[in-house]
Amino acid sequence: MQPFPVSSSILSVPHLAQFLQRQYNLSPNVSCKLLKAGVNHSYLVTDGPTKSVFRVYSLDWRTEVEIGEEIRLLNLLQENELPVSTPIVDASGNYIQELNAPEGKRFGVLFSFAEGEKLLTFSEDLHCKIGQIMARFHQLTHNLMLERETYSPDVLLIDPIEKLKSFLPEETPEFQFMLSAQRYMLNEFARIDQSKTRRGIVHLDIWFDNLNIANDGTVTLFDFDFCGNGLLCLDIAYYILQIHSTETDEAEFHKKKDSFLRGYESITKIGDEEKQLLPMLAESIYFFYVGVQCQRFDNWSNTFLNELYLKRFINLRIKRWFDFNKLGEMD
Repeated sequence: MQPFPVSSSILSVPHLAQFLQRQYNLSPNVSCKLLKAGVNHSYLVTDGPTKSVFRVYSLDWRTEVEIGEEIRLLNLLQENELPVSTPIVDASGNYIQELNAPEGKRFGVLFSFAEGEKLLTFSEDLHCKIGQIMARFHQLTHNLMLERETYSPDVLLIDPIEKLKSFLPEETPEFQFMLSAQRYMLNEFARIDQSKTRRGIVHLDIWFDNLNIANDGTVTLFDFDFCGNGLLCLDIAYYILQIHSTETDEAEFHKKKDSFLRGYESITKIGDEEKQLLPMLAESIYFFYVGVQCQRFDNWSNTFLNELYLKRFINLRIKRWFDFNKLGEMD
């Protein structure tokens, strides 16, 4: 009997260890452990004292060209001594592996291990340091482009609403709020003074889950899977949004936000036009990631995404940020 076709699979850990041992000339004792099966699957690879992380991209999630562009960006950052997890070549000098999974050809890349741990909340000094790292990143990527997604208003605001329609009834108050907020933000995007904003390559997902902090305070960024092109202040906006989501005390939020911005502006200044855009841009990224959750329902978000989840997320995250910044009252 032929195996039944699948849309998503989790690769066998022992067989993956054997594959990596051959491709990277690792020791026979190399071991693999599944860390996370999200949009992509991440495996901890341990070879004696050396650790690394193997990312297996979901089927049809990123093209080989797009993955190559992510690698090109990471190598640029490494060359300029930014603290990032970097891609590792195999024994033949290749970065990208092809894996013949049951659902079809998937790609994989081995990355250096980011020492430390994920911390949900941390000190003002560390927020300041992350601001400095982000500013250095933006100095390097200002006016550069990747052959990847450009985060336009269509990508951030229009496409996600179309994806949401399959999961949330349009007549619900939450969906109607999303439409109203979308109209407001599309209008705000149209009013941006492009001459007063910086564009280039953005990470788009810098938050506590994508950085590790070591005991000595060393910060390492990783997971550049959403890197692309757009307003550099998108990264600033999203990071501030994440501080707000983890710091329930408003005074603490403002202290840590201000510390992050001080760190950033100790490296490069943020223009007044960009500062004014930050609350709206953060809201637009919330829209984008709700769209991603809907888009990848089959192989990831089916474990949590339902109508109740979406209503709670919209009310407690998206609408809360909208109301906190009085976005609809700015005209």
